[in-house]
Amino acid sequence: MDANAGSFVAVRRLAGSERAAGAAAFHHSSSAEGLTGSTAWIGKGLSCVCAQRRDSDARLSFDLTPIQEECLQRLQNRIEIQYDSSNRDHQEALKALWRASFPGNELRGLISEQWKEMGWQGKDPSTDFRGGGFISLENLVYFAKNYPKSFQELLWKQNGDRAIWEYPFAVAGVNITFMLIQMLDLQSVKPRSFIGAVFLKLLSESEQAFDILYCITFKLMDQQWLDMHATYMDFNTVMKSTRRQLERELLLEDIQQIEDMPSYKLLAR
Repeated sequence: MDANAGSFVAVRRLAGSERAAGAAAFHHSSSAEGLTGSTAWIGKGLSCVCAQRRDSDARLSFDLTPIQEECLQRLQNRIEIQYDSSNRDHQEALKALWRASFPGNELRGLISEQWKEMGWQGKDPSTDFRGGGFISLENLVYFAKNYPKSFQELLWKQNGDRAIWEYPFAVAGVNITFMLIQMLDLQSVKPRSFIGAVFLKLLSESEQAFDILYCITFKLMDQQWLDMHATYMDFNTVMKSTRRQLERELLLEDIQQIEDMPSYKLLAR
């Protein structure tokens, strides 16, 4: 994971023809208080404040079954892949994301001002994948293809009383991938938290558990955003609240598969 900081872009919610013409954005000053975290990987305004590990977690260790070890290794292999703009498979995945996001709207190029409409910081989305790697693109594509109704609702901010300055959809998606990797301690040989151990059990039940959890998290984050009447200055607070809710749900006794999480019901196909 790349911890290099960039610039935060907030997306103004536009109405009517303005919204259809594309998203307006501005660069938030790096001097703003309350928005920097210990791993400001994608921007001082959209830093991942959810990567804090409790001291007690470092003393915990959980043994894995052979199946859990294999599932974890495969997921870790995905996490380690960095986005490569020269890789044809990666290029095709980016095109697939565009087609799923804007069906019928032709993409003029992999580097295009069109991408800003989706909430990327600039005209080249590859620069935003440094924080989350290729898996963050895979997560977005999975969300768009498997839960298109929810994906489109979040992309276009269709539900609820929205703020004037909204979180940038795509960059928020990369941030969610990073947060989940940190929360679940997925880069360790063994989980060092109860949450990580619980998730590996769910992962052994379904290899799509991480991708589905990503979709749940994105929808839950947006719900928390609306409930808190948040604006872009509140993004880190919303992410903290989202993480706490995820942890509570993962620790429920009756969670046998990822779809048993109460917030899974928020998703719509």
